[in-house]
Amino acid sequence: MDFESDILARIQQALEAAVREISPFRMGRVRAEYKSDNQLVTAADRAANRVLQEMLVRDNEGWLSEESPDDLARLKRKRVWTVDPLDGTREFVAGIPEWSISVALVEDGQPIAGGVCNPASNQTFLGSLATGLTCNGQPCHPTRKGTLQGALVLASRSEVERGEWNKFKHSRFEVKAVGSIAYKLALVAAGLADATWTLQPKNEWDIASGVALILAAGGFAQRLSSPGLVFNNRAPTVPNLMAGGPCLSRKLPSYLKRIARNPPSMKKPRFISLG
Repeated sequence: MDFESDILARIQQALEAAVREISPFRMGRVRAEYKSDNQLVTAADRAANRVLQEMLVRDNEGWLSEESPDDLARLKRKRVWTVDPLDGTREFVAGIPEWSISVALVEDGQPIAGGVCNPASNQTFLGSLATGLTCNGQPCHPTRKGTLQGALVLASRSEVERGEWNKFKHSRFEVKAVGSIAYKLALVAAGLADATWTLQPKNEWDIASGVALILAAGGFAQRLSSPGLVFNNRAPTVPNLMAGGPCLSRKLPSYLKRIARNPPSMKKPRFISLG
């Protein structure tokens, strides 16, 4: 088995094992607690994290996960698994089917392969730079839409609820509020939406798998300030992120920079909830 096929097989097997491990935990019926950073965590998060680490990491590979202490030895590793064992814990606890298990392999700072599984929607996205992207085993690609007019844009459910997307009230695109950012990126990579962006900082484990899928499918992902994204940093925080199909790679950054320079007056727009 060649390297890329081996990596994707490991990711798929690890995702399947994590799904089995958390199957006793029922969405919407799980007790949650707050971590020191005021983020929610459940026993399902910890169970998935344990299984993923056991199945994925081999000799000389690093590990970065939301639910593990950060071992900075990863900075000396060529390859690092970057994982969010349950992205969208808030939605999982609330019974909203917008959460996912996300896994990425980062090599020399670049996400070269990834997988995102949403058990609630029965969708598994797998991809690598060498093999392209599949959703439930079928090849897929991002949309070729070249303008935001009429586009479907996926927004952070939390950001929408806080009113941070009100600035886009005059836009001509449709907005859907979705929980897990890994899931949003996977949907864009597979052509089930046209674009997504975040207005708040994210951690590398939040976005690495989704960025891997976007790049595998031929789309683009970048920060607002620069086109490059480098992972496995000492401080694994990304200030903002945008992603879309290849035909939006110029217009979307230009649009968001213009909005950042000249924010419009605030008035609540019409939003559509997913599900």
